[in-house]
Amino acid sequence: MPFRTFSPHSCPNILEAWTKAALSTNQVDPFCSTSAWQLAFHDAFSPNRRLLFKESSGSVIAFAEKIFSPERIFITPIEPSWLFGCPLMGKESIDLFIEALAAFTKIYAPTYPTIMVSGIRPGGILSKRLLNAAGKSFDIYLNSSGIQCTASLAGGIDGYLSRRSANHRSKLRKAFKRAKNCGLSFERSVPRSAEEADATYTRMLTLELTSWKGIGKCGMAEPIVKDFYAFMMQRLAFWGAGRVLFARHEGKDVGFIFGGLAGKIYRGQQFSYADDWKSFSIGNLMQFEQITWLCEEGVKRYDMGPLNGPRMDYKTHWTEKEIPHQTWLFKKSA
Repeated sequence: MPFRTFSPHSCPNILEAWTKAALSTNQVDPFCSTSAWQLAFHDAFSPNRRLLFKESSGSVIAFAEKIFSPERIFITPIEPSWLFGCPLMGKESIDLFIEALAAFTKIYAPTYPTIMVSGIRPGGILSKRLLNAAGKSFDIYLNSSGIQCTASLAGGIDGYLSRRSANHRSKLRKAFKRAKNCGLSFERSVPRSAEEADATYTRMLTLELTSWKGIGKCGMAEPIVKDFYAFMMQRLAFWGAGRVLFARHEGKDVGFIFGGLAGKIYRGQQFSYADDWKSFSIGNLMQFEQITWLCEEGVKRYDMGPLNGPRMDYKTHWTEKEIPHQTWLFKKSA
């Protein structure tokens, strides 16, 4: 099958194959490898980039083109900013990738593009197969690296809590007692239509503006980022894969936590709460309520994304495993 331009709006059947392929191999970040994340980024940040796609026997590779000049061409993951997902999905994805590398010789002649592949687990099967398949014809460089924080939900909520520290469990008990005394409650939302996705997202944005992120203009209510999450909410609603939990007090939303499912794997996205509620440990309460909900649904893994920067330290209390990932650049050997 030739490497071809891909239009997500004209090929809905491809999206299902894409999601299945993202779950079929041991990806570092399965959710961010799916179309829900990748195409939301495309629609919000770079809708004019040409998408390149190849699928065969349940395996998928998905890239985007970036042409700076006739002599400077890049082929990157569709989401090339945070580089969480992997564009190579499925058991035959390496074979598809090698076919694509050969096709680029004709497509971009006389220039050969620089190829970027993200979501590579150092020392994993994918990295070894890439080195074996492309190492003789390409110079391969490390572009960046990161850490994915994750927790097992094996054993349900009791099993999860058994893997947390006594101090963490004690703080949760005290926070829940205080929250109960002041009348805090929680509401679960799974949007299943465009209208429900829009209504839920409007509630989230309204609350975001009252949080430290909104006040500091560094959250999901900012231009383009706001569109990114709106597109993601729409795509998740199609599959019923979004999970939004609201914290409420006296009929008002005072906090939310949001993420999405890829099969039985949950990936957290954003959470916010009204600034005047920060002393109530409301972030921890919503995190625990979300995990409780996921355990009831039989979800197996809780991904919290990257561990970088002082504001991310809280993730170490909620997760027990850190998975490294890398992004490689492939340049044609002289």
